[in-house]
Amino acid sequence: MDSFSRIDSLVKSWMHVARSEIMQNFEKEIKVWTKSGRNDLVTSIDRAVENYYVKQIQENFPSAKVIGEESYQKEIDYKTSGMVWIIDPIDGTMNFVKQQDHFASMIGIYQDGIGMRGYIYDVMQNDLFWGGPEIGVFCNEDRLQKPPDRNLRNGLVEISMPFLVHNYRSLQRVALESSGVRIYGSAGIQFIHVLQGKCAAYLSYLRPWDFAAGKILAQALNLQVNTIDGCTLDMLSSSDVLVATKNAQKDIQCLVAPAR
Repeated sequence: MDSFSRIDSLVKSWMHVARSEIMQNFEKEIKVWTKSGRNDLVTSIDRAVENYYVKQIQENFPSAKVIGEESYQKEIDYKTSGMVWIIDPIDGTMNFVKQQDHFASMIGIYQDGIGMRGYIYDVMQNDLFWGGPEIGVFCNEDRLQKPPDRNLRNGLVEISMPFLVHNYRSLQRVALESSGVRIYGSAGIQFIHVLQGKCAAYLSYLRPWDFAAGKILAQALNLQVNTIDGCTLDMLSSSDVLVATKNAQKDIQCLVAPAR
């Protein structure tokens, strides 16, 4: 198996190249398409960055499986044995298009179903959060400390807009019990906030590429990453996701309504 120190070096270099490409394209006309609806966007940059990552992975790790947001095909039966790379070239595409801010690029690496490395790049802040279970979590080259185990009452929560507006599982009650709600529209950015201890919890409906990297980093910092009911996430399926401190998780699970 390849040394993860080599993998770390390669992935960091790839993500910096991708950032340069993204920044250069802000000066050009970006092509935008819709996918499932008017608020589900993909751009020419999403596709270019994903193609770049896939090419680098295939050249350096030819036996690895790759799951990417823009190239994912449901009919392909990906298995979790061996090395699996799960990539999201630009997480928060709406923010990327409308704000040119608050978006991330993410890569998660799983070996035989076990999360080994996660990388979340806050592109505009030029901060790369990376690490895994054996080495801890870093922001660039600075090690992150485990965040305080805040309860819900003393912490901010980040809840996706659809969950909050439609009161999914009574999450408006969760919001009212917290210190306040923040919405950023990027799973990667919101994972970062929980990693840093800026928020006690984040809840949203996420696809594998939305949470693959963040799950690895959060668990390396002793945070909880499960479904809202506390069930283990299926790395190849979409689900509601709760990432939180242990205390906030307990508080939230006492407040949410039973699943229908």
